[in-house]
Amino acid sequence: MAAGGFCKLPDGMVVVALNLPSPTAREGLPGPSTDVRVLVHAQNRARALTRLRNLGLRAVYLRGNAAPPTPDEVTAVLHHPDGLIWRTAPDNGVPVGVVVVPELWRPIRSLLRGAAA
Repeated sequence: MAAGGFCKLPDGMVVVALNLPSPTAREGLPGPSTDVRVLVHAQNRARALTRLRNLGLRAVYLRGNAAPPTPDEVTAVLHHPDGLIWRTAPDNGVPVGVVVVPELWRPIRSLLRGAAA
């Protein structure tokens, strides 16, 4: 089951965040096999999940609110024209004292294109 969560914005819209297995790992293709963090901006939770299912991520469900989007993630998805972005999921097992440079957010097309290639 994917970890995820949501937050409701003042205008009634929602931002849904999900940690999903990488499509390249799912299909056995070469490439990074890490999880990805996907952010979706939509009218409600159901529409956010429908947007992902329409892109080919069929078995996507949101149960609970264990990993809601951070304020930085909400800002990132609100400033993207498609309202649908991803990056590799952060590794929380990093030793103390190691500086980790955060990865940039990417449009969802680049993730799906990499899986189809």
